[in-house]
Amino acid sequence: MDRARNLYAPAMRYFSAVAEAGSIRAAARSLNVASSAVNRQILWLEEALELQLFERVGRRLRLSEAGEILLAHVRRTYSDFEGTIAELDALKGLRRGTVAIATVESVAEAILPAVIGSFRKSYPGIHVSVTVTSSARAAAMVEAGEADVGFTFDPPQTSALTVAFRHELVIGAVMAPGHPLAAKDDLTLADCLRYPVVLPAEGLSLRTRLDAALARIPGKLRTYVEANSLSFLRALARGDIAIGFQTKIGLEPDLVRGSLVFKPLSDAPLQHDRLSVVTSSMRALALAPGMFFDHAVSALREHLPVIDAI
Repeated sequence: MDRARNLYAPAMRYFSAVAEAGSIRAAARSLNVASSAVNRQILWLEEALELQLFERVGRRLRLSEAGEILLAHVRRTYSDFEGTIAELDALKGLRRGTVAIATVESVAEAILPAVIGSFRKSYPGIHVSVTVTSSARAAAMVEAGEADVGFTFDPPQTSALTVAFRHELVIGAVMAPGHPLAAKDDLTLADCLRYPVVLPAEGLSLRTRLDAALARIPGKLRTYVEANSLSFLRALARGDIAIGFQTKIGLEPDLVRGSLVFKPLSDAPLQHDRLSVVTSSMRALALAPGMFFDHAVSALREHLPVIDAI
C-alpha cells in the first residue's frame, strides 16, 4: 500500500495516517513530515468538504461520522490502486502482487492451508495475508475493501457483494463415540438438549442458525458452555464433556480417526448452512487476487465433495 499512498493526493494520505495513528504528531512521525504540514492538509480537507472529520477525545483524535465514510473511500481507493500496480508489475514479468483474504475459522483450519500452499508453489512472488474472523466480519471486510476474497457462511444479501461460489452444508451434532446419542438415527436439537451442550458464541453464523432452531423448541435452555472457537468446541466434545455443533468442515481428522461422531440434525433451520466465497461487486479483482480466487474455487470444488462423503 506504500506506493499507492505515495502516489495519492497528500491530503488523503495525511488524513489516512492521522486516522490510523490517532494524533497529528504520531501521523507526522510515520510520514516523516512536519506536524504543521499534516495539520494544514486536514484543515484544508475539512474546509473543502465543509465537514468535521475528527473529534478530540482527550489527547487523541477520533473519526467523526463523516471521517469514517471518507476513510472507507480512501481504503477502497488504495486497494484498487494496489491492484492496478500489481497488474502493471505483471506486465513487466514480475509476477508479484498481494492477496488479502478474510475467512472463518473452520475454512482456515481445514481448507486454506492446502489452497494457499499450492497457490504459493505456482506464484511464490505473491504476498498472501489472511485474517481469521467471524462470518459477518469476513463479508464486511470484503465490502469495505479490506479483503479481496472472503470465505464465509450465509453472507448478507447486498449489492456490494458478489457470491461467486456457494456450497450447502448440513449442521450436525458432534460428540464422542461413546456418547448415548452416538448410535441414534434421525437426531434433533431437542434430543441433544437433554445432555450438556456447547454452543458457538453469538455473532457466529452457526449460532444464528442454532438460535433459529432453539426458538422452535418449547422451554428454555438453562445452562450451556459457550465458545467462539470451533477447535475448543471439538475438544470438549472429544472429552465427552458436551455435545458440540458444526458442519463437517474442520472435523475431517476427527472423523477419520474415529475420535468424534458427526450426526446430522433434522431441524429445518440447520439443513442448509451455505459456505460462500465472496468478492466485491464494486470493483474488479486485480490480477493476483483474481488468480488466487480461480485457484481457490477450483480447489473447493474438488475438496468439498470429499468432506461430504466422510
